[in-house]
Amino acid sequence: MALTSWFRWNEPNLRLSQRNPADMVVETLMMELSWQMKQAEKQQREKENEYRKIKTGVDYSWLVSHPKHSYDISPVERLQLEDSCSTIHPSYCGPVILRFRQMVSEYEPEVQEVPRLFRAVLQEASEKMKEEEDAKKLARQWNTKRAMSLSLTTFKSRARIYPFMSDIKTISEDVEREVEPTRRVWSMPEFRTTKDD
Repeated sequence: MALTSWFRWNEPNLRLSQRNPADMVVETLMMELSWQMKQAEKQQREKENEYRKIKTGVDYSWLVSHPKHSYDISPVERLQLEDSCSTIHPSYCGPVILRFRQMVSEYEPEVQEVPRLFRAVLQEASEKMKEEEDAKKLARQWNTKRAMSLSLTTFKSRARIYPFMSDIKTISEDVEREVEPTRRVWSMPEFRTTKDD
């Protein structure tokens, strides 16, 4: 009998690495939803117990046994939420979870309201993803148009235009010819007298 069959602890790691990132996003987000629902249910139970303590003046919480998880979303709603989760890019999974936790802590919803809040966060994230995708498309279009216009300007700039063909001396001519500049100040215009022929 081979000992390798006893040591199968390496196999789950191989299976985890072969999973699709989109499936992992859906599973992670749905686990977060179920955890937040459990927490909301627990907080709701605690509030009810506090209300009973105040109302009756007696604490029977040690005597009461609560069901582990009494509220669950319908299968249709679960499938819709999983479908919405599948549209989320893996890089947005963390920010979606953080935003969902922030919204839950901010609003302190009841258990029935948690899936609606989760759906709102998913829609917000998908809209943000769409806006960023549109911005990237515009940037790509702008860059291609700009590259085309730059190529046209470089094509046009190959032809030299000499608007002033005269004997007016400039500093650049002296530098190009490596000639000593004349003594006049270049910031002043050059005045020449006309010769009478």
